[in-house]
Amino acid sequence: MPSVFVCKTHEETFALGESFASLLKPGSIVALKGTLGAGKTCFAKGVALRLGVNEEVTSPTYTIMSEYDAFFQGAPIVLYHIDAYRLNGSDDFSAIGGEEILYSQNISLIEWSERIENMIPPDSFVVDIRIDSFGARIIDISQKTKQNDVQKASDL
Repeated sequence: MPSVFVCKTHEETFALGESFASLLKPGSIVALKGTLGAGKTCFAKGVALRLGVNEEVTSPTYTIMSEYDAFFQGAPIVLYHIDAYRLNGSDDFSAIGGEEILYSQNISLIEWSERIENMIPPDSFVVDIRIDSFGARIIDISQKTKQNDVQKASDL
């Protein structure tokens, strides 16, 4: 899998999220990074669809966390969609049960993950979305190997 993708439309970003979901398994954590409007939620919607979520997935900006019934290989699983933007760091994340969520055998998607960077464990996926000068999304997918290191998805 290449580590950098260029998505020119929302549909392409959504489709990349769908394809990416095939790499996930129970316990997977996906740290989503990018500016406001970069496409983090669009990507998350694609992941959710691939995992069999039947309800509309929306940005959890105001609720901080949404839970969705999902499936992994036909077995029920919870998809946690977290938005750390309004959290004041790791203590706030811990207060909402963050460690229990991350170390469960469910799947977690965390938007604005850089706000709780020290809580993101090794082996988590990192999806960094940037917008280029033409409006395309440059999506860099890697995997965190140590507390501060990442491995490119092409090396996975």
